Amino acid sequence: MGTTNRYSIGVDLGGTNLRASAIDSDGKQLGKISGKTNLREGRDAVIEDIVTAIRALRDEFGPERLAGIGVAVPGFIEIKKGLIVGSNNLPAFDGFPLRDDLSERLGKPVILENDANAAALGEKWLGAGQDVDDLVLLTLGTGIGGGIISGGRILHGFVGMAAELGHMTVIPGGNPCGCGNEGCLEKHASATAVASMGRLLHLGENPSSKDVYQIAMGEGEDARKARHVFELMGTALGIAIGNLVNIFNFPLYLLSGGPLPAWDLFAPAIFREVEKRSFTYRNTKTRIERATLGGEAGLYGAACLPFQCSGELKQVEI
Repeated sequence: MGTTNRYSIGVDLGGTNLRASAIDSDGKQLGKISGKTNLREGRDAVIEDIVTAIRALRDEFGPERLAGIGVAVPGFIEIKKGLIVGSNNLPAFDGFPLRDDLSERLGKPVILENDANAAALGEKWLGAGQDVDDLVLLTLGTGIGGGIISGGRILHGFVGMAAELGHMTVIPGGNPCGCGNEGCLEKHASATAVASMGRLLHLGENPSSKDVYQIAMGEGEDARKARHVFELMGTALGIAIGNLVNIFNFPLYLLSGGPLPAWDLFAPAIFREVEKRSFTYRNTKTRIERATLGGEAGLYGAACLPFQCSGELKQVEI
C-alpha cells in the first residue's frame, strides 16, 4: 500500500456519475472506483452500488485503518438529520435518510454533505485554498453551486442550506428560475445560461457552452456575439462576487466548473464589476482565482470530512 496513514473513503454521488476514492490523511489518493449512477434501476440499486464500491476499497486498504466515510451529494441537505430534502438530480432520494442507511449497512459512521460544500472543503485541504482559512467557492455548471469555508470549516447555516449562491439575485426582473425567483445568478452565468444566450443569438442550432466558447475564439460577427455572451456572464458573476466580498471580507473567492477554459473571456468583466461595486475589494488584497482540483474537489472534500470530524487534520481546522 505504500502508507501506514489512516485513510477515509470519499464518495461523490451525482445524477450521472458515481465515484468513490480511498484517500489517506496526507491527501494521497490510494484507489478509486468510478461508474455511472444507476438511477434507472431505482434508489436501492444506486445504494447497493455505493456500498459495493466502499466495501471494495475498505477490503483493499484495510478496515482497521479506515477513519470514516464522507458522501457528497447534490441538493439541499438537512445536516443534523442526514437527509437530502431537495435534489433535481436525485429525485428518488428526496427525504430519504441516506446517511443512516449507509451507516447501518456498512457498520461505520457516514457524513453526508452537499457536493459544492465538499468541493470547497477539498480546495481548502489540497487545492487553491491551502493558504487561507476562509474562502468562497462558486461551482459553474448546469446551475451554480456554492460552498463557504469559515475558520477552516464548512458554513452550513442553521439547517444546512447555506451557500446556495446560484440563487442570489443579480438581475432584478431577470430570467425566471425554477426556484421561484427571477434574475438568479445561475440563470445568467452558468454553463446552461451561456448555452441559452448562444441559442438566442443564433450561434448554431442548439449550441452548448463549449460551442459558444469555440465560436468566441474565432473571427467575425458570430465571434463578437459569443464574446459578448461571456462578458454578460462575467458581469453577473462580478455583481455576485462583489456582494460576497462586501459581506464576508474573505481573502479568497474561487470559481470552478466546465466554463473555466473561457476564463480570459469572462474574468475581465468580473474584476471590473467587483472593482466598481466593492470598497473592500479596492482597498484589500482580496483574490479572485480559478480553483485547481477540478472534478476531484468533491471527492477530496468528502474524504476530508471524517478526518476533520476526528481532529486528525489540524491544518484544516485552524
